[in-house]
Amino acid sequence: LGGMKDQLGGGFHRYSVDSQWFVPHFEKMLYDQSQLVIAYIEAFQLTGDATLAQTARETLDYVLRDLRHPAGGVFSAEDADSVIDPADPHEKGEGAFYIWSYEELETIVGKDRMPWFEKRFGIERNGNVHEDPHAEFTGKNILYLSNPATEALDESLRASLLAARNQRVRPHLDDKVLTAWNGLMISAFAIAGRVLDEPRYVDAASAVVAFIEAKLITESGELLRRFRDGQSAIPGFLDDYAFFIQGLIDLYETTAIPHYLELATRLAIHMMDIFEDKENGAFYSTRATDQNLLLRIKDDHDGAEPSGNSYAVQVLWKLGQITQEERFTKSAERALQAFASKLAQQPMTMPQMVCAALATPRQVILEGPSIEEYRKVLNRHFLPYHVRIFRPDGPNPGAYLCENYVCQLPVYTAAELERLVN
Repeated sequence: LGGMKDQLGGGFHRYSVDSQWFVPHFEKMLYDQSQLVIAYIEAFQLTGDATLAQTARETLDYVLRDLRHPAGGVFSAEDADSVIDPADPHEKGEGAFYIWSYEELETIVGKDRMPWFEKRFGIERNGNVHEDPHAEFTGKNILYLSNPATEALDESLRASLLAARNQRVRPHLDDKVLTAWNGLMISAFAIAGRVLDEPRYVDAASAVVAFIEAKLITESGELLRRFRDGQSAIPGFLDDYAFFIQGLIDLYETTAIPHYLELATRLAIHMMDIFEDKENGAFYSTRATDQNLLLRIKDDHDGAEPSGNSYAVQVLWKLGQITQEERFTKSAERALQAFASKLAQQPMTMPQMVCAALATPRQVILEGPSIEEYRKVLNRHFLPYHVRIFRPDGPNPGAYLCENYVCQLPVYTAAELERLVN
């Protein structure tokens, strides 16, 4: 509801600079958008609150509109600072693209509608930023939903406000396409696409995968880390592999297309070969062949981005469940054992790893060609530890709910599956 969210254009700013979580540092990072979308989608599944789903949509639409590479990948970020006055392009200010004077808003909204607009968006004639950390905020307003129960902003007025804002000089675009962050975005597009029944988000996830396959996978099948301005470079780190593999698994579970699972499996084998400490368990963040490093570390801190190790454990556990290949499961178990002491003593520093450690092996097996109604049931529910396994040519069509591959009797209708997962 607050200033951390771009109430007009969608998406979230990076962090707050005041004690009220009102004034943001206006930078927008791709990895924040992707993780927040997933959080909002899961909250929507749990609560049914449509405003949560709408926030996810607005965030994804921001990414598609303002951060997308023409060939399908996704750029990294937009800066916080931007030009204040186009006549003086060297003078930049924090949030200049996003903040408004009362007079600017009144000109667009109209005097007759301004009282409603003031109430809904917390607008004040002398500006609403009272804990002012930057001089350029003096007399300016940040839009936030001070009264969300009032009449919503209609799309024609939103379009007028966006058009006026777009006359300003946009913040600088960080136009690197990073494999790791694009992997997180694939997950967000895929999960939102299936839960919200929005094919365009699934298509966007598929386009990101295609971009990475075309630009960031070598002939030997290994990942590269970064694409920019027509050039691909830097051998992939652990997080590039783990985040991208997770995106592929999420897209497979959304589409049932075998290629995504096959690619995830191949890359997981590469990841284990390149980064795994075979003797002691867990994964190094970088390659043994990197001559620029004095020390290889095993990153385990889930901060603004999750750690490569947390995601590596997660994806290997899931691949083990889906493929029944023991090497993946054993690798995940060795990593968890390597971090067991820290998991016990400092679990708050590695919450994503905790999720992986608590995972219960559950499978939903959908067999036969006619599974769409079953998938719709699953999409409505938050089932974090269930993996989906598709067997279109299976001999016994139906849906099977299993735990550690011990399956209940199959069901043959969506209503029966609904009762099982409730």
